[in-house]
Amino acid sequence: MSAPAQNLSGFRAAAVVVGGSAGAVDVLTAILPALPASLGIPIIVVVHVAPGRASLLPQLFAARCQLPVREPEDKEPIDAGIWFAAPDYHLLVEADYTFSLSIDEPVRFSRPSIDVLFDSAARVYGPNLLGVILTGANDDGAAGSEVIRDLGGCVAVQDPATAIATEMPRAAIKRARPQWIGTVQELGSMMILASGGAP
Repeated sequence: MSAPAQNLSGFRAAAVVVGGSAGAVDVLTAILPALPASLGIPIIVVVHVAPGRASLLPQLFAARCQLPVREPEDKEPIDAGIWFAAPDYHLLVEADYTFSLSIDEPVRFSRPSIDVLFDSAARVYGPNLLGVILTGANDDGAAGSEVIRDLGGCVAVQDPATAIATEMPRAAIKRARPQWIGTVQELGSMMILASGGAP
């Protein structure tokens, strides 16, 4: 991975939340397998999946990634590794550093909602949370990214020029004033640096 072009100004993440929709699986395929096994923080991912369809993402990425890849269950403790939100459930981070699953109404037409994850995680991790918005065809994640910024965390957004669907990154850039915008390779390096590692 190439080194990020922008300065993290000493930021260190205790957790990373990632959201994407159209085209995001390809982006994640470029980023997640390159994360080292020594990365000692949780990477929590929401990718929009149509209701009623099983997600094969945990199985797909488990075979490719150095980190453990799981789909969280309700009340499961959050530890290091890659976590993919289950289809048709909102995924939230609780104050005791466990996951909770919700069947509340869709938000921005989506369940799981990126906004719901980002908002709940920001209220737990505060200034030690990194939020990452990838390619997508709606504005889910923009409001949650704004909460991360407001509570002192860091927001990184895929450069819309590199996105298959530009609406999601553009909405996040407009609303959340991200500290960092970059290419897919740069985003992966930034996640490693934010955790205290070397890209």
